[in-house]
Order: sequence, then C-alpha cells, then structure tokens
Amino acid sequence: MSKYISLAGRLRESLVDLEKSVNRAVKLGKQAAKSGDDGYWDGVAFNLDSFYSGVERIFGDIALTVDGSIPEGTEWHRDLLYQVSAEVGGRPSVIARDTRRCLEELREFRLMVREKFAFNIRPSQLEALARDLPECAELNPGRLPDKHLLCRSNPNPCPQVI
Repeated sequence: MSKYISLAGRLRESLVDLEKSVNRAVKLGKQAAKSGDDGYWDGVAFNLDSFYSGVERIFGDIALTVDGSIPEGTEWHRDLLYQVSAEVGGRPSVIARDTRRCLEELREFRLMVREKFAFNIRPSQLEALARDLPECAELNPGRLPDKHLLCRSNPNPCPQVI
C-alpha cells in the first residue's frame, strides 16, 4: 500500500475527531456562558487543546510522509505551522496564512493551558476561542485530504483511491 494512501486514510480518521472537538468546544462554550458553571469552561479548554493537538499530529504526519521531515528544536511547534503553510518540494501549502495565524493563537493558548491551572484562564478568552474555532477549523480540513496535495511529490502516479 502506498504511503500516500495510508496518509489519506489517517487524515480522514483524524478529521472526524477534529470535528468532534470543535463541536464539543462550541457546545460547552454556549452552556458555560448560559449557566456560568466553571466546569463547562474546563471542558472548553480541554477540547480547544485536543483540537490543536490533533491538528498538530495531522501536520506532523503530512510533514514526515510528504516532505520527509518535521522541524526540530525548541520552536518545532511554531516551525511546523510555517512548514505546512509554505510550498515545500513541489507540495502546495496545506494551510493558508490566515489559517496559520488562527492556529498560532490556539498553539499559544495550548501552551498557557499546559502551564497554568485551567481555572486561571479567563472565561472571556475561552469564549472567544470557542466562538472562532469553527471558522478556524473550516479553513483546514477542506485541503488536507486533497489528492493533489498528497500526490504531487509522489514519483509514481497517484492511485485513484485517495
């Protein structure tokens, strides 16, 4: 089986999980705003973190499988976003620059969540991130499983399975 076909299958599965994280973050954000219950905000924070972590896994998979490498060093998380937003070795960009900016906000948020207790995060920040998440997420999945994205750097003709 081609590594590109395997990648496409993994991406399709991961996109389903990302959609669940988006839906849960939005739903919990609405419940938190309505009820004022801090427990819902914890759920929003968890799902925002889960969404970004899933996106990062997808990008790492694409970078390793298609580009042949993932960034290293202390800034590898940021560098990965730049790698997938650029054309690399004949592969078109996976995400647009606007998407990268949106994801950078989520990456920074994830750092904060992991360094602080969730109850120290302002609900207004969580509410804004949850509200904007569907738009940010919508900009990503449409391009990820694209046959041309996965096959452009493939030396063999890309199978029709993708």
